[in-house]
Amino acid sequence: MRRPLRVAVVGGGPGGLYAAALLKRLGPAREVTVWERGAPDDTFGFGVVLSDETLGGIQHADPVVHRALQEEFVRWDGIDIVHRGRTLTSGGHGFAALGRRRLLEILHERCRSLGVGLRVREEAPPAAELSAAYDLVVAADGVHSLTRAAYADVFAPRVTTHRCRYIWLAADFAFDAFRFETAETEHGVMQLHGYPYTKNASTVIVEMREEVWRAAGLDRCGEAESTERCAAFFAGALGGRPLRSNSSSWAAFRTVVNDRWSHGNTVLLGDAAHTAHFSIGSGTKLAVEDALALAACVEEQPDLPSALAAYESERRPVVASTQRAAAASLRWFEELGTYLDQPPRQFAFGLLTRSRRVTHDNLRLRDPAFTETVEDGFGCPPGTPPMFTPFRLRGLTLRNRVVVSPMDMYSALDGVPGDFHLVHLGARALGGAGLVMTEMVCVSPGGRITPGCTGLYTPGQAAAWRRITDFVHRQSPGTAVGVQLGHSGRKGSTRLMWEGIDQPLEDGNWPVSAASPLPYRAGVNQVPRELDADGLAVIREQFVSAALRAAEAGFDLLELHCAHGYLLSGFLSPLTNRRTDAYGGSPAGRLRFPLEVFDAVRAVWPDDRPMTVRISATDWADGGTTGEDAVEIARAFAAHGADAIDVSTGQVVSDEAPEYGRSYQTPYADLIRNTLGVPVVAVGAISSWDDVNSLLLAGRADLCALARPHLYDPHWTLHAAAEQGYTGPGAPWPLPYRAGSRTPPTGRTDAPKPRLNGI
Repeated sequence: MRRPLRVAVVGGGPGGLYAAALLKRLGPAREVTVWERGAPDDTFGFGVVLSDETLGGIQHADPVVHRALQEEFVRWDGIDIVHRGRTLTSGGHGFAALGRRRLLEILHERCRSLGVGLRVREEAPPAAELSAAYDLVVAADGVHSLTRAAYADVFAPRVTTHRCRYIWLAADFAFDAFRFETAETEHGVMQLHGYPYTKNASTVIVEMREEVWRAAGLDRCGEAESTERCAAFFAGALGGRPLRSNSSSWAAFRTVVNDRWSHGNTVLLGDAAHTAHFSIGSGTKLAVEDALALAACVEEQPDLPSALAAYESERRPVVASTQRAAAASLRWFEELGTYLDQPPRQFAFGLLTRSRRVTHDNLRLRDPAFTETVEDGFGCPPGTPPMFTPFRLRGLTLRNRVVVSPMDMYSALDGVPGDFHLVHLGARALGGAGLVMTEMVCVSPGGRITPGCTGLYTPGQAAAWRRITDFVHRQSPGTAVGVQLGHSGRKGSTRLMWEGIDQPLEDGNWPVSAASPLPYRAGVNQVPRELDADGLAVIREQFVSAALRAAEAGFDLLELHCAHGYLLSGFLSPLTNRRTDAYGGSPAGRLRFPLEVFDAVRAVWPDDRPMTVRISATDWADGGTTGEDAVEIARAFAAHGADAIDVSTGQVVSDEAPEYGRSYQTPYADLIRNTLGVPVVAVGAISSWDDVNSLLLAGRADLCALARPHLYDPHWTLHAAAEQGYTGPGAPWPLPYRAGSRTPPTGRTDAPKPRLNGI
């Protein structure tokens, strides 16, 4: 086995220096050289925050560095959030920080003691030259990596520039805690992020939207004037003291993602490979952890290709998770202005849980007193988790905030729901959810997705649905059951999901229609007929007839399906609506037909029963619906009387690129709710009761719809209550099931433990 003997490291930041030190320590015979084009103490920013997890890895890998860091750290556990002059403090968080320059000094000293060659103030040779001359090239040359640029065709970097400007500054005093403070200026909202990094100094980052930055004239200010003006904006937080800079300049954060992290013997590390927004403090953490993993993989694997593959395999999922959390945090600060009117404690809770890594349950462990005050403000009775508080829509009061999301079952015969649907929906109603939704119920035979879809276009179908709603109301009193009405549009006449999702039928196809004659997938799906005025009128009346049958069938709530690329969604998206008449073109034109259908249905739907609308808030595709568009779509439906907006995403075009992850669709619900003040249903990879409680308490949603968890466990809501020790009216167990309301006992755990070892 041949390990690399000559190692070149490009970039003398913490990641590059630590990688060099570890590779030299683990292989003393290696020749390890670091190139850093700046001076030894050149660095942006001032302080660095490291987690206990990262420090544990450093302690194991290099006790010398760990001891040096321990001597320098300042530690604190509080977060102060200042909202309109009121300071709210949450404790129990645990931070450790030190100066960036001191961190670099420690790593320089360690490298020199190990015999690493340090070439400071010297540009590294070109990437190709290094690759030819060295066994291993570690590219730790930052967000503007020249090495990455040299092999851009291989690494395939994707760089996203975000909407805020920020500047790194410092104050010559130590904040008592991590401090977040908002300034509402004549120019717009500004945000301060501050934390101590020595006993007498703090990092101060000032951030604001690009348009605010320009309105304030900061785009025309030099370093000194920017520093002075930031100190004036946050004079209260600083106690009138000045700020100082260090070649500080305004920047827009850029998220870097690479398809590959290595090419031959060259590997990316730290910001060259990936970036994560500073608001979760993970840049240096990720770089140091990259260095630990790379050094370990070089030692553990039989050859360099295997080592680099193992390094990327180990780090990529960790980095992806961190980047998702950072993106959520970044987005929260981008939309800061939408949260300012929230009650102070809800605002603070939302800030603390913005990345979704800190949750309601986690925060309750860290600071139970703070969390209890947030729950009180939300309206939780004592001992009641947020998810089990009631919620009212028109004349319907839901006993809890859990919704069984619409899920197509493809198990109907001629559109008639049968025993399967009775058992499926009945079981979930008995399982405790406040609202159980049907699958998309089609308004006509030609509006079905598949031959197995249910309908409400015949009296027999309505009678079959009445059997189900009667069961729910009789056997699970207090559970509401809602119907989702829709038309498949261009996505119709396809096979059952498990026979080939979105694949056309092998025979028996029916013609499909849509806003424009664009097939869902060219060459695979049918070219739909573009609906003319007569066709639009027919479909509008089909929705009205279905709504009348739904009322007769006893449904408590009606949802109009305007999402996922089905007919009404196809009118809303510019990617699927290419019409040139009054029903296309502008956003108002694309909204025209869905609003006509909504108005027609609302006119016949009982006035005391709520009506909601499901939308796709983004198409996850260039040129499609965006979050800002979704706000305007939601605004229009709310103005026409929608009681809530059910906020989903995507499934509109076949070449979409969703950003999957835990609760990945909820930011769009959050944006709509806090921009418009309308109730929203959040959906999309919400998988735990802790997620539900967190989203509700932060004011990101009013109801949470879960699909797959309810397939896994029909009694998900009741089990969530049992796991939280809740036995109140928000989750009553059906009488026949009450004996099972406690968690079943498991094997014994009371065996005596060893005590008198060595005696």
